[in-house]
Amino acid sequence: MGEVDGPVPEEEPKGAESVEKFKEYIEKNHLATLNANLRKGQKVLILDFKDLSLFDVDLAAHVLDQPEKMIEAAELATTYFDLEGNPEVKIRFTNLPQGQELLIRNIRSQHLGKLYYMEGVVRQKSDVRPQVTSAKFECPSCGNTFSVLQLEDQFKEPSRCGCGRKGKFKLLSKELVDAQGITLEESSESLEGGEQPKRMKVFLKDDLVSPLSERKTAPGAKILVIGSIKEVPITLRSGVKSIRFDLLIEANNIEAVEETFLDVAITEEEEQSIKDIAADPNSTERLVNSIAPSIFGHDLIKEAILLQMVGGVHKERKDGVKSRGDMHVLLIGDPGSGKSALLKRANIIAPKSRYVSGKGVSAAGLTASVVRDEFLQGWSLEAGAMVLASNGLCAIDEMDKMTDEDRSAMHEAMENQTVSISKANIQATLLARTTVLAAANPKYGRFDPYGNLAEQINLPPALINRFDLIFTIKDLPDRAKDDKLASHMLKLHQKPQEVQQDIDTNLLKKFIAFAKQKVRPKLSDEAIEAIKEYYLKMRSSGSAEGGVKTIPISPRQLEGLVRMSEANARLRLSGEVEKIDAQKAIAILEYSLMDVGFDKETGKIDIDRIATGVSASSRNNIMVVKEIITSLEAKVGKTVPIDDIVAEAKAKGLTQEKVEEVIEKLKRAGDIFEPKQGSINRL
Repeated sequence: MGEVDGPVPEEEPKGAESVEKFKEYIEKNHLATLNANLRKGQKVLILDFKDLSLFDVDLAAHVLDQPEKMIEAAELATTYFDLEGNPEVKIRFTNLPQGQELLIRNIRSQHLGKLYYMEGVVRQKSDVRPQVTSAKFECPSCGNTFSVLQLEDQFKEPSRCGCGRKGKFKLLSKELVDAQGITLEESSESLEGGEQPKRMKVFLKDDLVSPLSERKTAPGAKILVIGSIKEVPITLRSGVKSIRFDLLIEANNIEAVEETFLDVAITEEEEQSIKDIAADPNSTERLVNSIAPSIFGHDLIKEAILLQMVGGVHKERKDGVKSRGDMHVLLIGDPGSGKSALLKRANIIAPKSRYVSGKGVSAAGLTASVVRDEFLQGWSLEAGAMVLASNGLCAIDEMDKMTDEDRSAMHEAMENQTVSISKANIQATLLARTTVLAAANPKYGRFDPYGNLAEQINLPPALINRFDLIFTIKDLPDRAKDDKLASHMLKLHQKPQEVQQDIDTNLLKKFIAFAKQKVRPKLSDEAIEAIKEYYLKMRSSGSAEGGVKTIPISPRQLEGLVRMSEANARLRLSGEVEKIDAQKAIAILEYSLMDVGFDKETGKIDIDRIATGVSASSRNNIMVVKEIITSLEAKVGKTVPIDDIVAEAKAKGLTQEKVEEVIEKLKRAGDIFEPKQGSINRL
């Protein structure tokens, strides 16, 4: 008899034993925390796995192997304490051992039912929906009540009652929990080149979908999920269950992973190194040299990228209007001039960044899209690159190869730093505090050194206008420069490890993060005066041509100057923007304006060349030709010969080429048409 009875109750005390052990552990270490949480209205207790394994190794091992059973035992243990209101406390685990880390791509059937943790980026998020966990029924015949646990997808009713009644039971009440599905995608750091990041569904319920946790799991957030891997049966169209199963992670706990500039942890020694760099009189040169040491030259562009990463100060005014602190930089250059290499390097230095390129980019991929959610039915939101890179950098290569519709999706994200979406019953505004570093080729593949630069930029003016700085990179043969470039590149190929870098990449990353976290510089009166003086000087320097004044600089550039001045102060780790910071910003802006805004015809800088695509001198020519057409119409009737227009224009100082160019522009704009050769009609 002893032999029969021996093994049978063995299972029983094991469960009860676990409850006892958890009770002892919680009483000893966590009772005060539990009471404090309950007073705050949080029915949650987070247990540190490391502490638990120090308390009892076997218990900790069981938690990893049979998480469901053990979590149930721990939750049962909390009911033995005299807690206010007898709440149902949820147990969450944290600090799992490193051996329990699992990549999404490596999940196999042997991992089912065990506790693991995995890191990734939230790509998709469904709405929060209630789900039934148990339902209470009453038998109409005998009045007996009983509960039925709802563990499957289908709602389960009791089959029979003790009195013999079958079916038609009355539903008295049901217990609901909030449930939500998110899609976790592997983070790009864990991938090797050319691999497709794998995705996995994660099921959240109870406090993991509370408004506080909601922020952690916003699309684009990087999180660490602790949970057990479950199989989900697939039902075929015929209604029978398939032999294949789907996988999902039932989350036990979710933790935000530091990833933005604002969350990077910096040790005391690193902080001292950062302050030493800032105190060095040549700190800017050292930082610029470390941005991309393997790329020859382009020092001013590297400095602009450095300023862009540090950024200005994000301000929110009392009336709710926000002014962005992020700068946007556009590089337009000949093929093979090192644009992509600069973008790739910037992508490595920024703690949070996304790199996208040309034809592989769509509007939805950049901003956000709404996709059908198979998991909890309905629609869910999927974040694009600019949202995923919020508080970081988005590097867009081959921008000229993107279609106009896709490019126009960037306007809102670049200026207002939000992405609004209104599709399939989802109206949402996602934050996209992203700084954009873009690269493009000129219109005809390569710059014409004698042509007008602004006309060779193949991008819509409305988009170009949103960039604070535009640089052109021309690849012109120059014996001395080519000699240095060739020597530099060939040496790199000969000894790839011998790249001289003043500041280590990791420390550079921490320097930028420290400057963004700790330094919020304010404009001094001298800096304001310097910026204002330059702005007014530039505004008044525009030449008036036939009544149309060239606009050398617009208020957008004024805001850009403020952002760059603040970024310069941040590089010095200074709390005040001084005159020298403003002067440095002015020098970079002037270089950029001279590069792309210089109008050869007037010999002046004209921002309209970039901002509107039509320079002030061209606009003046258009006005003159339009006036001539109107006056000739009154004399010769509706159809006006082009020769007459040319003759009139010559008297006003316009050449035949310029008149023909204006007529062509007006035809394209739909203002005039040519009913027969050599004559035009106004529409």
